[in-house]
Amino acid sequence: MIFDDLRVIQLRYGFLPKAELEGLSQRTQTPLYQIHSVASFYPHFHLLPPPKAEVRVCADMSCHLNGACQLRADLLSRFANSRPEDVQIRDVSCLGRCDHAPAISINDHIFTDVTAAHAEQIARNAIQGNTIREPYPEHPRIACKADPYGESQKYGVVRKLTQSKDWEAVLAQLKAAELKGMGGAGFPTSMKWDLVRKQPDPVKYVVCNADESEPGTIKDRFIMTNLPHLLIEGMIISGLVTGAKRGILYIRHEYRLQEEILGAEIRRCYGQGLLGKGLLGSDMDFDLEVFVSPGGYICGEESALIEAIEGHRAEPRNKPPFPGQIGLWQKPTVINNVETFINVPQILARGVDWFVSQGAGGSRGLKFVAVSGHVTHPGIFEVPMGVPMRDIILNHAGGVRSGRQLKAFAPSGPSSGYLPASMADVRLDFKALAEAGSMLGSGAIVVCDDTTCMLDMALNAVRFYRSESCGKCVPCRVGSQKMADLLVGWTQGGVPETQYRADLALLDELSEAMSLTSICGLGQIAPAPIQSVLKHFRTEVDAHVLQGQCPSGICFTPAARAGEAPRVGIRP
Repeated sequence: MIFDDLRVIQLRYGFLPKAELEGLSQRTQTPLYQIHSVASFYPHFHLLPPPKAEVRVCADMSCHLNGACQLRADLLSRFANSRPEDVQIRDVSCLGRCDHAPAISINDHIFTDVTAAHAEQIARNAIQGNTIREPYPEHPRIACKADPYGESQKYGVVRKLTQSKDWEAVLAQLKAAELKGMGGAGFPTSMKWDLVRKQPDPVKYVVCNADESEPGTIKDRFIMTNLPHLLIEGMIISGLVTGAKRGILYIRHEYRLQEEILGAEIRRCYGQGLLGKGLLGSDMDFDLEVFVSPGGYICGEESALIEAIEGHRAEPRNKPPFPGQIGLWQKPTVINNVETFINVPQILARGVDWFVSQGAGGSRGLKFVAVSGHVTHPGIFEVPMGVPMRDIILNHAGGVRSGRQLKAFAPSGPSSGYLPASMADVRLDFKALAEAGSMLGSGAIVVCDDTTCMLDMALNAVRFYRSESCGKCVPCRVGSQKMADLLVGWTQGGVPETQYRADLALLDELSEAMSLTSICGLGQIAPAPIQSVLKHFRTEVDAHVLQGQCPSGICFTPAARAGEAPRVGIRP
C-alpha cells in the first residue's frame, strides 16, 4: 500500500524527500506523478521539511466557540520573534476533540483543554529537540445500555448465526426494526445489505466508515473506545449475510487510542476463532483489518473513502453506480457507519420489540449524541431516539454554561445548519428534524449561547467546507471560496443596500448551483449554515451589513479585521 510506504519514509526523515519518492516510484513501478499527487493531497504528509514545532490550532465550531481564535493570537504573539524553521502556527480542521475544546496539534500530537502558556511550553520543548508525547488519559470502559452482553460472553449473535445460517431472518429483523444509517444519510440498512447480497460477483467487501471528521462529531470515538466488540460483531454479521469475506475498518489517523483498542480486540477475535478461516469451526471465512486514514474530511464521503483505501486521492466518484454494486476495487461493497454496525447485534440479540421500545415519541432505538460548544458538561450521551433537543442540552449536558441563555444550536454540526432556541423542543428524529428544516445527521449537537455571533458561526462553517473541499468539481471548489468571500465582506460591514440585495440574490443562485451540481454531499450541504442563519437570524445579519454593527461584539474587532490564518486542509 502506497500509504504504508509514504509513512515509513516520513517517519524516517520527518517529511517526504524528492529522492525518496523517486526511489519509491522505481521500486513499485508507479509513475512519480501519481505518487506525488497522492502525497500532496493528504494533510498527514509533508513534502518539505516541517518546522521543529508545527503548531496547529483547531479552528472549527466547538473550538471556535471556546476561544481558539484568541489562543492562536496569543501563540502568534508569544512566538513573534521565532524563526519559521523553528515554529509555525496555523489553523487546522477539526481534530475530533470537541468535548475538550480548545484542542491543538503539535507535531501531530493532540493536546486538549490547553492554555496559551501550556501550548507554548510544549512547543518550546519540541524546538529544543525534546520528545513530546500525546497524553493518553485512562479510559475505563463505560457500561452502555446498548451492550446486550454486559459482563457475559460476547459475540453471541455470531455464534448462533454460524450455526443457523439464517441470513433472511437477519435481513427481516433489520427491516422490521427500520434500522437506518447513523452516519448522516439515514439509508435503510437492510436494503443496502440485501443489494450487496444479491450481487452475483463472488468477491465482496464490508467497510466501516469511522472517519468522523465533521466539527462536533465525536460519538464514534466513544463507541470504539467502549463497545469495540459490538462494532466488530456488526461487521462480521454483515460479512456473513452478504457473502463478503473481508472487512476494512477505516479510521481517522487522529484516533490513535481507538486504533489500539480495536487492534487488540481484533487480535482477540482471531485468537478465539471469531475471525479468519472457518469461523468457529464453520465453512465461512471473514478477515478484518484496520485502515488508518491519511487525513481529510472528504474521506468521510463513502466513494472518496474507497478511493483512499485503493491508494488514490480521496476524490468522490460520480454516482451511479453505487458502492453496493461497484465499490472497493470495483466489487460490491457494504459501507456503514460505526453506530449502524453496533445496532445490528443489539437488534438480533434482544429482538425488534426491545429496539422499538427504546425510542421515545414513536422513534426507535438508542442514539449516541455528542454535545459540545457552550454547555456545562460537553460529552457523549446515550439517549432514546426521539427525545427533545432541549432535554439533551439541559439535562444531559448540564445546560448552557455560566448561566447564559441558549441562543442557537446545530443538531448535527455545520451540515445541519443552525436552529434558534425557540425550536429546542424539536425531537431527535430523522423526520422531525427534516420537517424543522434541519437534519439528524450523525447527532453532533453544537450549542451556542447568547454571546454568539451567528454570522460569524456561519462564516466559520463555510470556511471549514471551503478548506476541506477536495477540489475535484468546480461548483464546490469555486463556489465554497466565493461563498466565504461573500460572508467575509458581510462581517466587515459597510455594504450599500443595493449591493446587499444583489449579494443575497447571488448567494441564493450560488447555493442552488452547488446543491444541484456538486458531485458529493460536501458541496451540496456547504450553503446550509448561512442559509439557516439568514432564515432564523436575519436581523443580526442585516445589522452587520447595513449598519456596520455586530450585536454580539465579535466582528469589527482588531482580531476579526486581522483576517483568516493559513489553514491546514486546503487541497492543492
